[in-house]
Amino acid sequence: MAVSGWFVALVALGAVPVIAGGGWLALAVWLGVCVVLAVLDLVLAGSPRALRLERDLPGRMRLGESVAATLLVTNTGRRTVRGVLRDAWTPSAGASPTRRRLAVPRGERRAVTITLTPFRRGERRAAHVTVRSFGPLRLTARQATLAAPGAVRVLPPFHSRKHLPSRLARLRELDGRTSVMIRGQGTEFDSLREYVRGDDVRSIDWRATARRRDPLVPSALKLVVRTWRPERDRRVVLIVDSGRTAAARIADEPRIDTAFESGLLLAALASRAGDRVDLAIWDRRMRGRVQGQTGAELLARMVDTMAPVEPELIEADWTGVPGVVRSITSQRALVVLLTSVDAPGASTGLLSVLPQLTQKHLVVVASVTDPEVLDATRQRGDRHEVYRAAAAERALLDANRVAAAIRRLGAEVVTAAPADLPPALADRYLALKAAGRL
Repeated sequence: MAVSGWFVALVALGAVPVIAGGGWLALAVWLGVCVVLAVLDLVLAGSPRALRLERDLPGRMRLGESVAATLLVTNTGRRTVRGVLRDAWTPSAGASPTRRRLAVPRGERRAVTITLTPFRRGERRAAHVTVRSFGPLRLTARQATLAAPGAVRVLPPFHSRKHLPSRLARLRELDGRTSVMIRGQGTEFDSLREYVRGDDVRSIDWRATARRRDPLVPSALKLVVRTWRPERDRRVVLIVDSGRTAAARIADEPRIDTAFESGLLLAALASRAGDRVDLAIWDRRMRGRVQGQTGAELLARMVDTMAPVEPELIEADWTGVPGVVRSITSQRALVVLLTSVDAPGASTGLLSVLPQLTQKHLVVVASVTDPEVLDATRQRGDRHEVYRAAAAERALLDANRVAAAIRRLGAEVVTAAPADLPPALADRYLALKAAGRL
């Protein structure tokens, strides 16, 4: 049972007869009347336990979007239920409003709509609904908490997709590059075409030119050039580190979310280029895996796999990564390790397994950097800022030492701020394609 403000005000009115000279007897009579009215109001209130609840929820949504969550309330009791309903979503679901007025006559159904605007990805859940049903006098109410489980999967936002059109345009340009400029392990002959102004003269195919003469001017030759394209059906393996370092927030975004954004953009670009992309999320066990998917199904499976994964506060076991890569492919592949390269001590495990990977695969290590650390090196106005700048310089030197060690072991390093890492990784992929290394 719950009492309302109206009941408190009614009891407070008992001070009037006392002040008017009625004495304590009048006050006792007044309190008795209040109790009788409260009990009568409680008896006449509809039972909240007679309500049947059903949820109509979207299965998935992207982080940053808003969706409507509908709760269907059916009254199976004998009296009308009038009161307040509170839908208890987790705070990160961003439910608004959390309380709604409710009036459901007997045998009827009402829909209560709440807007969800989550600010964290993953499974956002609701377990219970609390209903407070008031009587006709609105003095007292019956209250019950009813089970109404529901969940919405919040997918990564994929903000980096805005960089995809420009990278696809560069990929199309790359398909028309000349053989001399990109001759190497990763090129395939595409076609022959007529020479146009701006083509490299070294791409002219003189044998094909000799076979093609202009019928109007037999003495003139039409120059023919060769066009080359990057090899297709290459393998790209994305390994996302979900250990303790992935939980750090940089620019108000967890490192693992930046890794997901980078992986999604690279997967979208590589699949358009005709390459096969596989994903593994790893710390000391497999947290998520996507393999054998292509096209639109690839990105759909990737975001669905990434959504519920949260970093584990444990050190990643890098000794298991070569085995993960072998279980995905036995061919030469581009292996992208999305992790951190901050401190030499924390990167020991990564450095120890790199020779096993670089022996057969092309390895790229991608890491997000903190722009605040770079800003701290420029601020030296007082003693506090000088010490802070010295610590920032030390952190940058440590990161550079780790990056240099990775390069000595035969891998490449891509580091950038959270907003810049996805396009930087995509540019490195295009550069490897253009150089014929993939």
